Amino acid sequence: MVVRLAGDGSRRRRPDTVAVEEPLELRLAGTPFTVTMRTPGADFDLAAGFLVSEGIVWRREDVAAMRTCVGDAGGGVGGSSRLDIVLAPHVRVPDAGLVRAFPTSSACGVCGKDALDAVTTRSSFPVGDDPLVVDPAVLCALPGRLRSEQAVFDRTGGLHAAAIFDGKSGALLVLREDVGRHNAVDKVVGWALREGRLPLAGTVLLVSGRASFELVQKAGMAGIPFLAAVSAPSSLAVDLATTMGMSLVGFLRDPSMVVYSGAHRVGAPAAVHGPHREGPHQEGPHREGPHREGPHREGRDHEARRTA
Repeated sequence: MVVRLAGDGSRRRRPDTVAVEEPLELRLAGTPFTVTMRTPGADFDLAAGFLVSEGIVWRREDVAAMRTCVGDAGGGVGGSSRLDIVLAPHVRVPDAGLVRAFPTSSACGVCGKDALDAVTTRSSFPVGDDPLVVDPAVLCALPGRLRSEQAVFDRTGGLHAAAIFDGKSGALLVLREDVGRHNAVDKVVGWALREGRLPLAGTVLLVSGRASFELVQKAGMAGIPFLAAVSAPSSLAVDLATTMGMSLVGFLRDPSMVVYSGAHRVGAPAAVHGPHREGPHQEGPHREGPHREGPHREGRDHEARRTA
């Protein structure tokens, strides 16, 4: 139960629903690798996407097996769990220096790295010459699509969302929610890995909040040429997107947006404007890449919410 205080000073006790945040320990063949704070649900997708972001795996065949054991992580907060990942024999086990020295919070997807060089991992899927061009009308419609599919957010108001859309048609391919924006991105990337869809050429990644450096890095590792956010990007996110040849759009709110890099992928540039400021533009070569239809949402909403 919670106590709601109104503007007139009145108080009312009532039940409320809050977003779940619990630790998940990831292990590689039984050896602890990292602990992340996440919203339960789609944990296999989260683990797979995290490994893509770390540059450990690139294909579905790189992961031999994943096994989860709930409630055995030494008690702790909220019924923590472990997930053990077995890599295929041809996959090199990460060096000890890449192992996270402490838990990753729901606010940070790159905390615990030993060196900046490890953060700016080189992707096997360059995005600079992806030929995608997105209709501005299609782009402007995406935040509404994202919001309408946020089932758990409707109950809690406390989750981030990430979704991958086909860049030509605007069709929703997958959507995930999590207390951590980086976790939500890892979940959609992990879904793509497990479905054999990497690289995600010709797609748009839309996030419900701001665009940080880590989200640009994760998108690049998955071969996503276009990142859009409903809020602002950081300066480092703009720098990295420009370096990678990725299109980065912020303040995407129908009917306007601000293009910070890769403006050549936004059709009818004259129609693209924003109330805040214009961002840097970048031109680049093109390359054809595959994209597929077929929306996929996580259906286990009960795992991602709790009544207090």
